[in-house]
Amino acid sequence: MDTKDIIYKLRKEKGMSQEELANKVYFTRQAVSRWEMGETLPNTETLKLLSNVFNVSINTLLGSPIKLICQCCGMPLDDSIISKEPNGEFNEEYCKWCYNEGEFTYHNIDELIDFCVEHMYIENYTKKQVREYMKDMLPKLNYWKNQN
Repeated sequence: MDTKDIIYKLRKEKGMSQEELANKVYFTRQAVSRWEMGETLPNTETLKLLSNVFNVSINTLLGSPIKLICQCCGMPLDDSIISKEPNGEFNEEYCKWCYNEGEFTYHNIDELIDFCVEHMYIENYTKKQVREYMKDMLPKLNYWKNQN
């Protein structure tokens, strides 16, 4: 789905007119109309505002062009589990369990691995296999790369 269709769909789901949406993001009704017609795209700052108004990630507004994963635990991300900053903006780097309201949950990779081994259900894999997988995969993620 294109950004124009996503903005239109989300606006309709919220029961908002173009004028109401324009007022919330400090634009004119004509600008909203141009977005919905595909004539223009909102800039980055406006996408952030739209993200907050609709409570979806910027990635969703752009038609989910990239598959996001938590850069701490490796979990695939969608809007329901993406973390948020203290100001309410989405942080598309982490899941809400690894990063919440500006605070990281895990500071030790072994602690995260222990948690995942006990709580991840992966059919046909032993806890030992899950541990080995996590030990190999986690250090490749940005959060753990930056810890060294």
